[in-house]
Amino acid sequence: MSEGRSAVGQVALVGLFVTALTTAQLTASKLLSIPLPAAIGELPFVGAAILMPGAALAYALTFFASDCYSELYGRRAAQIMVNVGFAMNFVLLGLVWSTIAAPAANPEFAAQFATVLSSGTNIVAGSLLAYLVSQNWDVIVFHGIRDMTDGSFLWLRNIVSTATSQAIDTVIFVGVAFYVAPTVLGIGDVLPWNVLVGLAIGQYLLKLLIAVVDTPFVYGVVALLRDDESSTDGWVAD
Repeated sequence: MSEGRSAVGQVALVGLFVTALTTAQLTASKLLSIPLPAAIGELPFVGAAILMPGAALAYALTFFASDCYSELYGRRAAQIMVNVGFAMNFVLLGLVWSTIAAPAANPEFAAQFATVLSSGTNIVAGSLLAYLVSQNWDVIVFHGIRDMTDGSFLWLRNIVSTATSQAIDTVIFVGVAFYVAPTVLGIGDVLPWNVLVGLAIGQYLLKLLIAVVDTPFVYGVVALLRDDESSTDGWVAD
């Protein structure tokens, strides 16, 4: 990989990761309802629409960025990016909360500002714990499969690492934000079990679809940024 291309690619992928992560943190409190196609109808536990936090779409992009980064720059670099990103979550929250707490020239707008940008403590706790565990798991599994397959089957490690880490992320986030935090800490509202299950299954199905769909794009980014053809993975082993 040429030095210039490597440097640009590294900065671009870190920028994409941080941008998606920041967006996910700021949009986590909105609950989305995505209707299923008429041909599918209703799914067990899910119903006719997939419920998910607004952060799900942006957060899925962080796994795309981290898998590309892992493939190009290695496990240690990827784990540094993930854990620095975790620390930057607190910087983001500190800046948002301090802005909300600062005296406002327009109190009515300030109230709307606070409502939009201040996620509930249960949402923050669930998202931070889910991020820390699932992102590190993603890097570990990605490189574990890479080592076992001698660098072949990029599609396999991309899908398996993302699919398993997204499952972990979904269970931790939904469980902590909407059950553990409300029942143990008294923070937020407890959702009924059927809603919790539907929320978890629905968003995971969409995340799994994204993991499959983004695989060609992972290949494209890796091919664009890696100059050494001998180290570029194919869809199948040599």
